[in-house]
Amino acid sequence: MLRYLTAGESHGEALIGIVEGMPAGVPLTAAEINHHLARRWLGFGRGGRAKFERDKVHIYSGVRFSKTIAGPIALRLDNAAYTRDRSGWPDVMAVEGTGEGVERVTLPRPGHADLVGVQKYGFDDIRPVIDRSSARETAMRVACCTVARLFLKQFGIEVGSHVVRLGEVGYDDAGQWRDRVDALLADGAEAINRAADESEVRMLDADLTARCIDHIIETKKAGDSLGGIYEVVVTGVPPGLGSYVHWDRRLDGQLAQAILSIQAQKAVEIGDGVAAASMPGSLVHDPILHDDGAFPRRTNHAGGIEGGTSNGMPIIVRGFMKPIPTLIKPLDTADITTGQAQPTRYERSDVTSVPAASTVAEATVAFTIANAFLEKYGGDSLDEIRGRFERET
Repeated sequence: MLRYLTAGESHGEALIGIVEGMPAGVPLTAAEINHHLARRWLGFGRGGRAKFERDKVHIYSGVRFSKTIAGPIALRLDNAAYTRDRSGWPDVMAVEGTGEGVERVTLPRPGHADLVGVQKYGFDDIRPVIDRSSARETAMRVACCTVARLFLKQFGIEVGSHVVRLGEVGYDDAGQWRDRVDALLADGAEAINRAADESEVRMLDADLTARCIDHIIETKKAGDSLGGIYEVVVTGVPPGLGSYVHWDRRLDGQLAQAILSIQAQKAVEIGDGVAAASMPGSLVHDPILHDDGAFPRRTNHAGGIEGGTSNGMPIIVRGFMKPIPTLIKPLDTADITTGQAQPTRYERSDVTSVPAASTVAEATVAFTIANAFLEKYGGDSLDEIRGRFERET
């Protein structure tokens, strides 16, 4: 099965990733990964780092002549904050030395991993927690998971996303964007990306885009931040991925874990999700049809998953992101050394990064689907897997 591991700190020299378990013969180039890394920087309201971070991946192993060779794929992303932003960062995050003369960070920020990190690991300086828990790590996650996305594309499976709410501005219910999304899905889920990426906030509605931009500007003036909601859609998924027989093989549970593993994500819903809890069953469950040997559903309230297993309909997952806890207007905190009450220090941040989170969620969802796909159709090479897939579908 597929696995990936990320390493590195946000102001260290680089982020490192290892992808293990990818079959041989999958087309892969740095340019394809860099395309999705660039999409991660989309979105109005991004902070100063977006002006100088230009992520370019270097592939060290696992690929020969633009195709995977079944060995571990090693990836590296250099951190501009280390090499170009501030000359002091190499000292602050130095691998060797004693740290003598380096200023300690002792004011934990509410809503971050700062305080729980020093409590768990016994640090007297919050900086190691800040740097590893940072959302900068998601850059390498996107790089690693793009490998899985490219694998899925060989079988006609596509992943797309769009933002449905930023703070107070958004659609009132799914029905308001469903028709637009369904129309785009005729060309596959990547058509959603092409449309959403044209918006500065990755919304599919021009009026809501303009209102969101105004909302972000006003929120920044107030020294505050915004969360929001995004939707990830996967098309081309065959029935039978995941399973109802064991709790840890249920596809919906795996997707929920993938979304909630992303920094600042606080909730997930699949299909009608929360709304289904207050509706009668007659309006929630999807009637089954028969069409030339296939069994499509008339509707897709289940979001493409029934009994922990894909049913052949598009998979629909929504993530709910909390407002970024680093605020221009400081909240109260207490110094971990003295206990003295003080306002928090400001670490450079965004007003909102919901548009970016939607692209990271695409990546983690793609990796989860790819793992479930390999569980059902797996083999050592792309040709072997393709033969099995074609025989069974």
